[in-house]
Amino acid sequence: MNGTAGSITGAASCRFAHYFVVCGVDTETGLEPDYGAGEGFEQSPIRRSFKSKVLVHYPENTDRNPFSKDAVNMLCMPRGLSFCTQADRLDPQFHSFSMSFDDGARAYGFVHTFYEEVTCAQIITAMQTLFQMHHVEHHSASSASSPSSSSSSSASSPSTSSMDSLVSSLDESDAESLVGVNSCLGCASSFDPARDTLYVSKALCLLTPLPFLQASRQFLSQLHQAVTSQTAPPLPLESYIHNILYEVPLPPPGRSLRFHGVQGPILCQRPGPGELPLGEYPLREAFSLLGVDSMVQLLTCALLETQVLLYSQDYQRLMTVAEGITTLLFPFQWQHIYLPIVSTPLNHLLDAPVPFLMGIQHRAGAQRSSLHLPHEANLCFVDIDNHCVEVPEDLPLFPDQTELVQELSEVLLRFGLSPQGSAVTKPTTTAAAAAAVTSPRLSSLVLEDLMEDRRNGNLGGEELAVLERLQALARRCGGDKTSDGGKTLRHVFEEEEEEMKDAKLNIQLREVLSGRFAAMFGRYEEFVIHSALDLDSWLSNREGTASFDKGSFLSVQSATHLHFLSRFLETSMFASFVDGKVISRWADREPLQQLFDSRLERERLYDTDEEDAHNCHYRKCTSLFESAQAVERRMLKADHTAIHPHLLDMRIGQGLHQPGYFPKLQADVLTQGQNSNKWSSRMTASRRSDPKRSTVTEHSGVDNEQRQKHSFARKNLRQSKLLDTLPQAVAQTHREFVHGLLSECRLKTKRMLMERMGKESVELGQGEANITGLQENTLIHGLCDLLERTWGHGLQLKQGKSALWSHLLHFQAAQGKAAGTPAESPGCNGSDTRTVDDGALLLRGTLIQDMRFIQTMSEGLSEVGQARAWIHLALEKKMLSQHLKELLTHQELLRKLYKPHAFLLCEEEREQFLFHLLSLNTVDYLCFTRVFTSINIPYRVVIVPMKKLSIAMATVDPWVCVSGEMGDSGVRQIPKNTQEIFFQCKNLGRLSTLQLGQENSGLLAKCLIDCVVVYNEITGHTYKFPCGRWLGKGVGDGSLERVLIGQLVTPGAEEDSGRWTGTPPELASPSQSVRTVLGSLGSRSRMAAVEVQEDMREAANNLVKHFHKPEQEKGNLTVLLCGEGGLVLSLENFLLHGFKSNRLFQRNVFVWDFVEKAVVSIETADQMGDLHGSTLTKGPPVDSLCHYVNAINVSPRNIGKEGKFQLFVCLGIRDRLLSQWLPLLAAFPLTARTYEEGALLRDRAAVHSLSRILHTLNEFTITLEAALVKGVDL
Repeated sequence: MNGTAGSITGAASCRFAHYFVVCGVDTETGLEPDYGAGEGFEQSPIRRSFKSKVLVHYPENTDRNPFSKDAVNMLCMPRGLSFCTQADRLDPQFHSFSMSFDDGARAYGFVHTFYEEVTCAQIITAMQTLFQMHHVEHHSASSASSPSSSSSSSASSPSTSSMDSLVSSLDESDAESLVGVNSCLGCASSFDPARDTLYVSKALCLLTPLPFLQASRQFLSQLHQAVTSQTAPPLPLESYIHNILYEVPLPPPGRSLRFHGVQGPILCQRPGPGELPLGEYPLREAFSLLGVDSMVQLLTCALLETQVLLYSQDYQRLMTVAEGITTLLFPFQWQHIYLPIVSTPLNHLLDAPVPFLMGIQHRAGAQRSSLHLPHEANLCFVDIDNHCVEVPEDLPLFPDQTELVQELSEVLLRFGLSPQGSAVTKPTTTAAAAAAVTSPRLSSLVLEDLMEDRRNGNLGGEELAVLERLQALARRCGGDKTSDGGKTLRHVFEEEEEEMKDAKLNIQLREVLSGRFAAMFGRYEEFVIHSALDLDSWLSNREGTASFDKGSFLSVQSATHLHFLSRFLETSMFASFVDGKVISRWADREPLQQLFDSRLERERLYDTDEEDAHNCHYRKCTSLFESAQAVERRMLKADHTAIHPHLLDMRIGQGLHQPGYFPKLQADVLTQGQNSNKWSSRMTASRRSDPKRSTVTEHSGVDNEQRQKHSFARKNLRQSKLLDTLPQAVAQTHREFVHGLLSECRLKTKRMLMERMGKESVELGQGEANITGLQENTLIHGLCDLLERTWGHGLQLKQGKSALWSHLLHFQAAQGKAAGTPAESPGCNGSDTRTVDDGALLLRGTLIQDMRFIQTMSEGLSEVGQARAWIHLALEKKMLSQHLKELLTHQELLRKLYKPHAFLLCEEEREQFLFHLLSLNTVDYLCFTRVFTSINIPYRVVIVPMKKLSIAMATVDPWVCVSGEMGDSGVRQIPKNTQEIFFQCKNLGRLSTLQLGQENSGLLAKCLIDCVVVYNEITGHTYKFPCGRWLGKGVGDGSLERVLIGQLVTPGAEEDSGRWTGTPPELASPSQSVRTVLGSLGSRSRMAAVEVQEDMREAANNLVKHFHKPEQEKGNLTVLLCGEGGLVLSLENFLLHGFKSNRLFQRNVFVWDFVEKAVVSIETADQMGDLHGSTLTKGPPVDSLCHYVNAINVSPRNIGKEGKFQLFVCLGIRDRLLSQWLPLLAAFPLTARTYEEGALLRDRAAVHSLSRILHTLNEFTITLEAALVKGVDL
C-alpha cells in the first residue's frame, strides 16, 4: 500500500488538481467570533463574521506542495462564516485565489461557496442567544443610559472563544429575562428558530498547479448541482473527487483534455511550447471594468514596481484584474508580494515597505477614506467597482502609449467591446446559480447526442455545419429546450461561445503586449555582460558586478522612451530577467525566457533589414489570428480523454444522497489514490519509460537547485510566511522587511556612488561615461521612493500622502514649541540656557530652514512633491544623512508616530541606514538645481582682490553679471566701499560665466582681482571664478570688463574662504594665472613646441568628445572653449611660441597686438594696391579676418586685449572661419619679422596640422553664451 501511495504522490506534479478542500462551520468547536474582521458588537449577530475551519482536505499532503490549513481556510473564506435566513438571497458565489511559494511558483485555488441549512442544535441555540443579547443591548442603548447597560455590554464580549460555552454559562434568570424579547424579533436581520431557517456558508475548493479557471469552475458547479438535485448522482461524490485528484492528469503542452464532472464532460487545454503561458482569467472583464487607458496605466505601474492596491466588493474581480495584469507582463514576472485577496488578519501587510500587488475587498457602502494606508507616495490605487485608477505622481508614459492604446482598442472593437470600458453587469456567480433543481433532460435525444459529440470533437466538417445550423435555429426559436443543470440549449451554446470568445480575446491582447516588449528588448542580449567564469563566482560577486550595460542600451533608444525605460531597468523584475539570461550559460533557461528568446530569434529570421531592426517605429502585432486559431482548435476538439469516474471500494451505507446537504465524505478512499484501475500505473510506467522526459527532468532538477540558490540569494522575503497570522510570524515578517530595507539602502547608495564617480571621472577627462543625467534622476527617484517606504513602515496613523513630509511637519511643530519654552518659563538662568538652546537651534536651523524654503516655493507642490524637493535639496547640500539623523533624535515623537515593529524604531538598523546615506556626501549632485528650474534663488557675490598688489577697492565702482545653464542675473551694481552683493533671481542652474566690470574709467580706478566667489544661499554651492588680472585703464591690457569662467568648489573649501564672514579673505600668494600674467615673456616662450601642440590637440579633442556625448552627459562648452586647458588658451600658447622678445609693441606683449597689427598692415597694403610681393591674395578669408577684427575693436565693451582675443577665437570657431584664418596669419610678411626661426607659426607643417585639427570642428554647431558675444554684431 505504501508503494502505491508513493507512486501516486510522486506523480502529484503531473496531476490536474493537488487538493480538494471543504471549509465551513465546525460543529464540534461551535461558533467562534472572528474578532479580526473588524466588526463591532452593534451589528446584528446574523450579519457578523465567525471563524471558519477546514473541515476536510484530500489528500493529506503532497511532496512538493505541503498543505497550509490556515492559509487555505483564510483564502477560501476571507470574511469567515456568514449566516442568513430564508429571507435572504441564497445564490452560490464563485471566487479564486493564488498562493505564492518561496521558489516563485504559484498554486491556484477555485472556490464555490454556497449556503447549507444548519442542522446542529447547538449552533442554532448559540445564534438565538447572541441575537437576544444583541437586542437587549440595543434596547438598553436606545433608552436612557442605565447602570445595567455596562454590565450587559460586558456580557456581550465573553472571554471564551466558543459561543456554545456562552449558552451553558447563562443562568436561568438571564434566560427567562430574554424570553420576553422574542416578540420584538420580527425586524430585519432577525432570527427566530420557530419561524426562520438558519443557513451557513460552506466552501468547496480545488487547488491546482495551473490556472484552469473554467474547468475548475465547471467541476465545482456540477458538484454543487449534484448536491442540490432531488435525484442522486450516478455515482457517489467520492468517485468524482477521487477521479479529479488522482486520475485526471495535466493536459500535455499544446493539447486539450476532456474529463468528466458529475453532470457532463469538461474540457481544459494547455498552450504549446511556442505559445504564451496559460492565462484563463478573462481580460474582457478587466478591460471592461477599467478601460484601455486605465489598464495601460496600471500595467505601467506594475512594470515600474510601484505599490498596487486593488479595491472591490467582489473577490473574483480582484483576482481577475490582478491575474490579468500579471499575465500581460510576459516575459517578465512580478517579484514582490502578490496577494490579490488580503483578508482582515493580513491588513498589517499594508504597512509593507516593499512593492506589492494586493487586493482588498470592501463591504457595500464602505468608503476609501476608511482604509488605513500608511503612505501613498508611490501607490497605485485601483477602485475597480468605480472604474477608477489613481497613479503615483510623475508616472512616465509607456513607450508608444498612444499607438498601443489604439491597437488594443482595435482588438476590443473586433470583439464588440468598448475601449472606454463599461460596467460589467454579468454577475460573478456560477453559471448555474439560478438552477436549484435539475430540470428534465433534452427531449430530443438526437440533438443531445450531437451536442455531446461536439464537445468531444467527434464531428467532421459537414456534421459541424449541420450543428451550427441547428444552433442558429435554436436561437431563433427561443430555445426553450433544457439540458443538464437546468440550462436551456441556447444558454449552453452561448456559454460555450462566450468561453471561446474570451480565450481568443485573451490571447490576442496578450500577443499585442508581447509584441511591444519584443520590439523594445529585441536586442537585449547584446547588452548582457558575461563577466563570471562559473555560477558560484557570479553568485558570490552578484552585488558588485553589473550584468547589463544600461547606459549603452539607453543610448540607442528613442528619446521619448527613455523616461520609462531608465526606471524599468532598475526594477527587480528586469534584474531577475537579466540574471536568468546570465545563469543560462550554466543551466537551462527558465521557460518564460526560453519562449521569449525563441520568439526573438524567429522575428530576426523574418526581419532581414538591419537598419529597420534598430529603428523604433511602432509595428503592430502580426500573429494575432494564428495564436487565436491554435486555442480555438484545441477547444473545439479534445486531444485526450481522462478515465471516467468509477465506483470505489466504499463501505455500505456511505455516500447516501441528501438533497441540499454536502455529504460527509469517506476519508479512506480519498486520502490516497487507488490502483484498482490501471490508469495511474500506466501513466507512471509511461513516464518512466520515456528516456527523453526523464533526462530533462533530472537535468532540470540540477538546474532548479542552482536556480533556488540564486533566488534565495536575491530574495530575503519568504512568500509562504506572509499568510501566517500568528503574532510571532507577523513579527518575523516585519523583521524581514526591516532587513530588506537596510539591504536595499546599501545597494542603492552603492550604485549611486559607483555611477556618480564614473560620471565625475568623465568630467575630469578620465574615461567614458556610463550613465546619463536621466539615469541619475532615476536613481535619485528610487532613493526618494525608498525613503518614503522606510518612513511609512509601521506608521501608527496616516497624516498625509507622504509619510516623510508628515514626520517633518510634526518635527517642525515640535521644534516651534521647544523654541518658545525657554522664553516663557521664568525659573531658568536665562542667558546660559538661551546660548545652549540657540546653539542647538543653529544646528537644527538648516533642516528647518530647508523645510521653510520648500514650503515657500511657488511650484504648487503636493505633499509627495515637497518631500522629494526636500530630499533633492538635502542631497545636493550633502546634508541628507545629517538632517535625517537630526529628525530621528526626537525619540518621543518617534514613539508617538510609529508602532514598535517600525524600521525607524530599530536602532541598530537605523544607524546603519544613516551611515549608508552618509556615503553619498563623497560625490557632488546638482539634482535640486536642475529639477526645480523656475524657483527664485538668493545668490551672494564676493570680489576677492589681491591687496598686496592693488590700490584699495574704494577707487573701483564694480558690477557683475552671473550666467548659468538657464539664464543670467542681469547687471548687478555692487554698492560703494563693499566687495559683495546679495540678490535674488530665477534659478540660473549650474553657473558657468561671470562678467566683471567697472564704470569708473579714471587712471586711479584700478584693482588686481584674484577671483570672484558666488554662493548659492539655498544649495550651499560655491563657485569660484579665477581672474588674476588687472581691472582698470593703463595697467595690464587696459580692460574695464572681463568674462570669467567658473568652477564648482568642494564644500570643504567654504570654511577656508570664510563663507559666512562679512569680509572676504586675503590670499597669501597670487594664483597660477596671476604669475603667468605678471611673468616675463621669455618664460612663456620657453614652452616646448611638442607640449604646445599636444595641448592644442587635447583641447580640440575635448570639444569633439563633447559633441559626441548624449545630451544629458554634455558638460559646459564655455569651459572647454575659454577655461583652463581650453581652446583659447591653447591657441594663445601656440601663437606665443617663438615670439621675439624685442620691444616692438611697447611694454607687455599680447597676441591680440599681433593680430591687430597684421590686419592693419594688410589693409594699408590693400589701400596702396601693393602687398609687397607676399603670397596673400585678396579673397573671402582675408575679408572676413579684417571684418571680424574691426568689429571686435569697435565693440562698445571695454574687454581688454585678452578679452578681444578670446572673443576672436570664439567667433571664429562658431562661424567655421578659424581654420582659414590661421594660414593667413602665418603667411603675413609681418610674421617673419615678429617670430623667431623655430616658431610654430613659421613651421608650415605645424600650421597645416593645426588648421586640419580646427577644420574638424567645423562639422559641429557651436552656440556661444550670450555673455561671451555681448555687444558684438556679427
